[in-house]
Amino acid sequence: MMWKEENNRLTKEFIFKDFKQAIAFILQTAMIAEKLQHHPDLYNSYNKVTLSLTTHDSGNHITGKDRKFAEMVDQLDLP
Repeated sequence: MMWKEENNRLTKEFIFKDFKQAIAFILQTAMIAEKLQHHPDLYNSYNKVTLSLTTHDSGNHITGKDRKFAEMVDQLDLP
C-alpha cells in the first residue's frame, strides 16, 4: 500500500501477522521519530498500525519532514 495524501496528512496502514510484530514496528517508528525529532500519530488495533504524518509547526501541513519520515519507514525491513 502506498502513502495516502489527504486532509494535510500522509497516512499509511500496515498489517502484521500478530500484535507482537505490530508493536515491534511501532518501536522501530519511535526510533525514527526520535532521530528526526518529528513524531507521528500512531494508531494500533491488534495487528494493524496506522501512521499519520503532518507537521504541526507548519499549521498541520505536509512538509519535507513528513516525506523524510515516510521514506525512512518504507526502508524498514518489515516481516
